[in-house]
Amino acid sequence: MIEYSHIGGNMNKEILAKVNDREITNEDLNIFLSQLDPNTRMYFTQNNMMDQVIDELIYQEMIYMEAIEKGMDKDEDFVKVLEKTTETLLKSYALGKLLEDVKVTEDDLKNYYEAHKDNFKNNASVEASHILVEEESVAKEIKEKLDNGADFKKLAKEFSNCPSKENGGNLGVFTKGQMVKEFEDAAFNMGVGEISEPVKTQFGYHIIKVTNKTDESVRTFEEAKHDIEMLVRREKEKNLYKDTVDRLYKKYNVTKNSKGN
Repeated sequence: MIEYSHIGGNMNKEILAKVNDREITNEDLNIFLSQLDPNTRMYFTQNNMMDQVIDELIYQEMIYMEAIEKGMDKDEDFVKVLEKTTETLLKSYALGKLLEDVKVTEDDLKNYYEAHKDNFKNNASVEASHILVEEESVAKEIKEKLDNGADFKKLAKEFSNCPSKENGGNLGVFTKGQMVKEFEDAAFNMGVGEISEPVKTQFGYHIIKVTNKTDESVRTFEEAKHDIEMLVRREKEKNLYKDTVDRLYKKYNVTKNSKGN
């Protein structure tokens, strides 16, 4: 016999359905939903389809009950699978409990920050646009137009050979090592708003306009704190795991048949 409680948008009842004396609860529903992939879970939750999900839980419960009646829980194959599954779950559970012992203090974070400040540097960067042409004479003509007040973006769209011409020559933000040396040296030695003389590279002649610059800086402790905590925790977990494995190697007799070359 099945007792069924209709559940709308507000799930106030703990017992959602019964199959004989076995209850299907909110907890069963949440566990089932958590095991679905995110898109499927969203489909059910956003389309008010909890009744269909509960129906599925009822179907599964009835299949389970009949399997018990048939003694399938005593089948040798099932017992072997159950033992392996239990073993796998226990390994995962034991590892989780082990790593629960890892504690990260404020002093741990500050000490790591002071010892690794170089890891939290923000590299100097430049934001720039350019006009790229093949001939130096053309580059000089364009520079003269710019000196006389011509619009950089318009000239980039008209003359540049670089795909960036569609964005007025905008190359975005870059740090050292991302551009060819001649271009990089020129850009990083210019001031904001400055337009360069033609700069020759392997690609042709560039007229560069720097639109923004940031100097090299070091993130503050507070800015880096979240990243530091993850790094320190990971390192402590790694060390605890290694120490535990070393201890267990001394406790148990281990043999290994290598399959390497």
